[in-house]
Amino acid sequence: MRKLALHWQILLGILAGILFGLLAAKMGWGKIVTDWIKPFGTIFINLLKLIAVPLIITSLIKGVSDLKDIGKLGKMGGRTFALYLITTAFAISIGLIIVNIVQPGYLIEESTRTMMMEKFGDNAAKRIEAAAEAQGRGPLQSLVDIVPDNIFGAATQNGNMLQVIFFVVFFGIGLILIPEEKARPVTAFFDGANDVIMKLIDLIMMSAPYGVFALLAALIVDLPSADLLVALLGYSICVVAGIALLLFAFYPLLVKVFAKKGYLFFLKGIAPAQLLGFSTSSSAATLPVTMERAQDYLGVDEEVASFVLPIGATVNMDGTALYQGVAAVFIAQAFGMQLDLAAQLGIIVTATLASIGSAAVPGAGMVMLVIVLAQAGIPEAGLALIFAVDRPLDMCRTMANVTSDATVSMLVAKSLGKLHAPKGS
Repeated sequence: MRKLALHWQILLGILAGILFGLLAAKMGWGKIVTDWIKPFGTIFINLLKLIAVPLIITSLIKGVSDLKDIGKLGKMGGRTFALYLITTAFAISIGLIIVNIVQPGYLIEESTRTMMMEKFGDNAAKRIEAAAEAQGRGPLQSLVDIVPDNIFGAATQNGNMLQVIFFVVFFGIGLILIPEEKARPVTAFFDGANDVIMKLIDLIMMSAPYGVFALLAALIVDLPSADLLVALLGYSICVVAGIALLLFAFYPLLVKVFAKKGYLFFLKGIAPAQLLGFSTSSSAATLPVTMERAQDYLGVDEEVASFVLPIGATVNMDGTALYQGVAAVFIAQAFGMQLDLAAQLGIIVTATLASIGSAAVPGAGMVMLVIVLAQAGIPEAGLALIFAVDRPLDMCRTMANVTSDATVSMLVAKSLGKLHAPKGS
């Protein structure tokens, strides 16, 4: 009997986790789920995060050194960042159009607003404080933060991936510039290490259906009351509708027009990474699978995937940007504010830059949202209004982030003549 494809296994794990979580919530088994099931989901995420930094180091060094030409690196980097900026700005625009048409903020009544402000006010205050620290730094502090003073210290935290990427690209450039015979032993080591990392990813993914089951079961048990979710249904629909347009229309269309690959080919190839992104809410944790799918199932050359995807997992956050745009207008509507065209254009610019600064881990976009709200003159305390449904929506927007990374990798590969027939089936 033919083995069920990985994306179907993950999907079954997600559905089973949701159903079991609903049953556990109804039967009062919340503590059992938290104590005996949730830890397995945490272990699964930790395994993926464990492999993320080694994967970035080995794959990027291999990818940069294989270029053997600084000019090629500049060409690939320029196209990568240009495409990431374009897709992010488009994603925010879609979100703003939808939220302005639906106007979900006006669905929140005063009593509901007061209840949510009381319930989540403390969490909102913590995010506001974190954002204030970020805003209080100098205008070039973000640039300073990219350059680590200790690469070993930077590599100990997944939140420091930009620092790791900076060093690794710098190291790869050094390999290009020294004589090939001296660089060969170093590149051979990282080639072998990269093969080992990819094999470890295969082993980790064997547990994916069970890991996502544990994650979803725990999430459902922890959800707030149904009345609170109903109050935020309009907002959630706006975010999900925008992400659905990205996943099933915008990205496949880009692939069809520019990479000359079919709709089903693309969605089938990236589906396991999308589902894993949904269950983990982390682009960084999903990166190993995204790279494997792009290379083996979408035909992206390893040289391109090793460069484009690690950077995308760190700076390309289309789903996060869309959510920030929708959330900002939603909160403004909830407080009875009218945002003019200039204010919403400002949201597009700020959310694009803020999404680039978001760490590729669950919940990071919430902190950056405070900066977007402040720029538009929207009360930051309104953050409390959306805490109740942030986690489920975080799962959805991570799917968009992961899919965007894969899309851009295909477009860059096609433009460089490095999009091949897929290895997998």
